[in-house]
Amino acid sequence: MRKISFKLLSTLTVFSLLILTSCQNNETKEVVEKKVEKTVKKPAAKISAPQPSPSSTLIQKVGLTDVTVEYSRPSMKGRAIFGDLVPYGKTWRTGANANTKITFSTDVTIAEKNVAKGTYAVYTVPNKESWDIMLYSDTKNWGNPKEWDDTKVVAKTSAKVLKMPMDVETFTITFDDLTNNSGVLGFLWEDVYVGMQFDVPTDKNVMASIDEVMKGKPNARAYYDAAVYFKTTNKDVNKAMTWIDKAIEMSKEDPKFYYYRQQALIHAKAGDKEGAIIAAKESLKLAEIAKNEGYVKMNKASLKEWGAQ
Repeated sequence: MRKISFKLLSTLTVFSLLILTSCQNNETKEVVEKKVEKTVKKPAAKISAPQPSPSSTLIQKVGLTDVTVEYSRPSMKGRAIFGDLVPYGKTWRTGANANTKITFSTDVTIAEKNVAKGTYAVYTVPNKESWDIMLYSDTKNWGNPKEWDDTKVVAKTSAKVLKMPMDVETFTITFDDLTNNSGVLGFLWEDVYVGMQFDVPTDKNVMASIDEVMKGKPNARAYYDAAVYFKTTNKDVNKAMTWIDKAIEMSKEDPKFYYYRQQALIHAKAGDKEGAIIAAKESLKLAEIAKNEGYVKMNKASLKEWGAQ
């Protein structure tokens, strides 16, 4: 009986020691973890505040070319700008913060020089009477490059300074004087406006598209679009007349007043006044059914001009 009690007591003692050790280890672990928590610094809270020169992105379609400008916009804030904050005769980042960048989706032409599609930094040298404007192939600078490399200038042109009758508080870049074949990149700040023209290869791309479509099986819309483009750009009017007549023929089951309107204008341009009057009358009838007052007015004016009875 004593042996059994002794063994039982020994077992209980060992078990108690194990429990005590485990508890001590857990307490030690908790203390260590708390100490670690105290020593690890929490990241500082980030404050949201407006930037002094907010960023801006412009996207413009010029003909068939997508042009994108990314830049930051500083404000005057009571300061004199050109000749002071922005010195004359020195290269300027043309904005604030990182490079002002322009991206072309196709090749373009600037000052009669071909510029391959891609992204470029825009640098300028402002002067009192004119600015030099440069596209620079390295776009990863914060402001001006540490060392300017003339071999990275892909295009350079000079533009006249135009004085405005008022101040523009915040530096602004615009797309102006848009046509199917060109645009002007405008820079406005203080009382200054400067514009850089660029040309896009719209005609080349449209003609390639027309040639490709006409090799296949063009539908009525393709004939219509090709005819209108030829009329608008003063190309072969006889070919335009053939195409618009084909578009009308293919859409007899679903006649469109604007198809007949273009047929009237193209026939008139080709010298076929009789055919123009017939098409204008049909366009007028369909426009009245569609209650399109704009086309009703245009067709009536054309019929009067052509002496229709």
